[in-house]
Parts: sequence; C-alpha cells; structure tokens
Amino acid sequence: MKKRYELDKKFTWRLEDIYISDEDCKKDMKKLEDSLKDLSQFKGKLSQSSKILYDCLVLNDKLSLITEKIYVYSHMKLHEDTSNSISQGLADKAKSLSVKFSSASSFIIPEILSISEDILKKYIDENDDLKLYSHLINNLLRKKDHVLSKENEQLLAETLELGQSPQNIFSMLNNADITFPAIKDENGNEIEVTKGNFIHLMENPNRRIRHDAFKSLYSSYIKYKNTIAATYNASIKKDVFFARTRKYSSSLEYALFDDNIPVEVYNNLIDTVHEHLPLLHKYVSLKKRLLGLDEMHMYDLYTPLIKDIDMKIPYEKAMEIVKEGLTPLGEDYIKVLDEGFKSGWIDVYENEGKRSGAYSWGVYGTHPYVLLNYQDNINNLFTLAHEMGHAIHSYYSDANQPYVYAQYPIFLAEVASTVNETLLMRYLLNKTKDSKKRAYLLNHFLEQFRGTLFRQTMFAEFEKITHEMAEKGEPITANTLSTVYRNLNIKYYGNDIVIDPEIDFEWARIPHFYNAFYVYKYATGYSAAIALSYKIFNKEEGALDNYMTFLKSGGSDYPINILERAGVDMRTKEPIKQALKVFEELINEMEQQI
Repeated sequence: MKKRYELDKKFTWRLEDIYISDEDCKKDMKKLEDSLKDLSQFKGKLSQSSKILYDCLVLNDKLSLITEKIYVYSHMKLHEDTSNSISQGLADKAKSLSVKFSSASSFIIPEILSISEDILKKYIDENDDLKLYSHLINNLLRKKDHVLSKENEQLLAETLELGQSPQNIFSMLNNADITFPAIKDENGNEIEVTKGNFIHLMENPNRRIRHDAFKSLYSSYIKYKNTIAATYNASIKKDVFFARTRKYSSSLEYALFDDNIPVEVYNNLIDTVHEHLPLLHKYVSLKKRLLGLDEMHMYDLYTPLIKDIDMKIPYEKAMEIVKEGLTPLGEDYIKVLDEGFKSGWIDVYENEGKRSGAYSWGVYGTHPYVLLNYQDNINNLFTLAHEMGHAIHSYYSDANQPYVYAQYPIFLAEVASTVNETLLMRYLLNKTKDSKKRAYLLNHFLEQFRGTLFRQTMFAEFEKITHEMAEKGEPITANTLSTVYRNLNIKYYGNDIVIDPEIDFEWARIPHFYNAFYVYKYATGYSAAIALSYKIFNKEEGALDNYMTFLKSGGSDYPINILERAGVDMRTKEPIKQALKVFEELINEMEQQI
C-alpha cells in the first residue's frame, strides 16, 4: 500500500482551501483562545435588551465558525494518515479548543431560557436583525425542560471531551492499530486484507477467498473483543448519563429530540421492517438457489448473483458515469458536480494510515470535501455518487442559508446521497439491455436495499436493545453483545443461511455505534429518497423544483417539515412500505431475469 507522499496530487483533496498550512490553523487557534473571553462580557446581560442578545448570538456564531474550521481541518489532516503524530497533536488541540468554546458559550442557552417567552417574542418583533434567530429561539424554547442551570450546563460542556473518549479510543484501534492476517489468492500470492478492500474480497467469485477474508477480518476483532466491548459499554453509558442528566425518558428520546423526531418514527421503522422480513428471507433463499449453494454462509451475502460480468470501473470512468446518471437533477446541479470533480474536493485512494470508509465533510465558507478509499468496482461507483450527494447538499445549504441554519439536520443527511444512488441505478438499468448485466444491476439494487434498509434497521434495533439494557442496569459484555447480535441476524436473515460464529462480533467493527442512534437515518433517508428519486426520474410536475428547495433549506426548519414540503411524510409508515414494495418488485424481476 502506498504512503501518503507517494499519491498523485490530482487524486488528493486540497485542504489548502481551508488553511494554507498547519501554521495558519495554529494562528486561528491562538485567535480563538484570545477571543473566547469576549463572550463573557455578555454573561448575565442577555435579558437587558434585544440588541445585547443579538450581539451575543452574532459573536457566538463567529467563534463557532472558527472552532468548526479548526476542528474540520485538523481532523481531515489526521484522516490522511492517522499514525501521523503531528496531525494527532493538532487534532487533540482542536478537540480541546472545541470543549473550551462549548464551555465559554454554555451560559447562552440557559440565559435565553431564563427570559420569559413573552419578552423573547417582544425582542424578535422589535428587532429586525434578531428575526434571523427566531427559529433558533423557538427551538430552544421547545427544549426548555431539558436545559440545566448555567453552572450545570458549563459542567456538562466541560465533560464533552471525556464523552468523546470511547469513540476516540475505538477510532485509534480501528484505524491505526488493528491489522488483519494476509490471505492467498488463486495463484498462492498473498493478499493484504484491509477494511478498504474487505467488501471487494467478499464479492470475489472464489468462495475460498471470501471465506479466508471473512475469517481474517473477524479474527482480529475477536482478539480485541473484550477491549472493544468495554469501549462500547462506556459509550452507551455516556449516552445514558447525558439523557438522564437532561431529564429525557430514554437515551433514544434524547438522541431524536434535537431533530424534533418522535420516538414513534424510530419504532415505526423497526416494526415495518419486521412486518416485511419475509421479503428478505425470500431474497436470501433466491440468492442461495441462484448461487447453487447447498449451504449459504454470511460470507456469501455480498457475492454477485451473475458471474463473468466485467464491471470494473476506474475512477475516471466513474466520474463520467455519475455525471450522466445525475442529469435529471438539472444543469446547475451537474455544473456543481463537475466543479467538485475538478477542484480538489475529493481524496480518492487508500494509503497507509488513511482513515477507512468514506464521508463528506467541510466548513461553512469553503467548498465541501469527500474522503474515499476508491476501488475499481460498482460499489465504489455508487459510493462516489453517494458522497457527492452529501457534498452538494452541503454546497447548496451553505450557499443559501446563513451560518446559523446552514447545517442540515442529521435526519435529512442521507436523503440527498441516496437520491443520487437511486437515480444512478435507474440510469444504468435503463441504459443496459444485456440481460446478464441487467440482472447484475438488479442484484446490486437489491443489495442496496439489504445493506441500507434492512441491515441499518438491524443495526438500529441492536442500538435500541443495548441502550435499554444499560438503562435497566443489565451487564454489557462481549458475550451479551454477541448474543444480542446473533439473535438479530437469525431474525433478519432467516433459515436459509448459516449464521457463522464470526458474525456474532460484527458489532465490534461498526464505527457508527459510537454516534448513538444515527444509523436509523440511513434507513429512513433511503425510504424518503426512493420516493423523491422516482418523482424526479419520472419528471413529475414540480418534483425537481421541490427537491432543489429541499437541498437549499439547510436547517431552517424541522427536518420532518422540510421533507414534507419536498413531498414525503415520514410521520407515517408509508415511505418505508413504498420502498419495501420496490424491493419486492426487484426480487420478482430478478427471478424473471435469471
């Protein structure tokens, strides 16, 4: 594997667009530390006038933006090579400053909420400038029962760095320290197993290679099972602590409350997927039959049903395909997409020490960024489309919203990315006439459903169960976590697959579990995106305009309201049922294609 300095610069992101150098970042760190005291001049005075309240919020935004800029830059530098001690130090400093900023600004919310609702409304009515913050203030009033005293809020702010420790420990273990035994290819040559190429190995037509890669990866996680279980247990207890401290009935309610999402939305997802699990069982049975297996194992799940199809897609070709597939989104969208491809937004290839996976990130006032670990296959083609969906959503939000509302709510985060994937799939299916290639694409579409709607819901159910265990005081160990995870695999995948003992430890390698109750948004976002993409693809009247308005809305309203204006009501089970109906239709078409 190449070292970072060996990569061609045209395939690396341009972090100089945030800071020219680490030294410039350090200058802003000093500037931030010196400026934090300026916030203290407002402490105890926010109730005196609308102007003082407005000035405080403006300064808070200014310092928040600097904090964000420092944090994003330093961590993206670290993600280039997580073993780099200089980058580790810069990121640690950024984390500390983030905590200091949170502590310095912690008085603002309690103090605003100490002002009567009538006076706050009066301030907004009399001060046109303050109207910018009306949604923010109204949302704070919604949270009033869960905000503590100024002293306790400051104390909680200072515990944030401690609260990040489980995630940080897991990240270092998962990205910098853990390695996997090499395996042999068909010719007896060694293959290095990495998190970046694991899924690619799981798609290998040679079953022995799939088996060996599966065993290799999980053998390393099993070695660390007790350490990782203790780390995850600490993360869960942190979630429960903050939920109880803020007087929520559960850690689930606490996680959903910020987006104003009813707990029923989470439970509806799990319940609706449970009702449709026979469809997943049918798909597994179909896959077993079409693969000609007497016994199907977990390492067979990713295997394409259609063999001898050349779907190798180099990165340059992937960019062309994505552009063509997303043309239904209009000329302006494609122009932004092309800018992203050509202007240093994307870090493309895996290198030694680089953070695994893929993401989109960035900071207000600078273009968004995308981290990939690109492999030349169809999964990574869709990953490119997915992450650029995130990035362009951020681009439009930043361009059309003030800083205070530029960040779209987490609940909406997976919608734009999945719209891109679905439009790309529809484009490829329409373009492909060859029956084998069409069946290959149908299989990939089915795998998107399995991996996003079903698998992420299973993850969401695992989080719900484990957090409820902690709330009841039940022990959380490697054994109890593995038992819960095994039982869920049995429930979700049915009787036509062997639940290998290694899969009991899959929980030990999922980074998202350290960001509690996030993964359900993949499933709800996928359901919403299926509905929206079909409207856009079929050129329904107003669909594209509504969608572009959605992309530009940022966090200017509650996410359910933003989605409803785009044409999807997530308060009901209907979007999930509609998505699962598409899954059923795809299974039926696959049976006819083979």
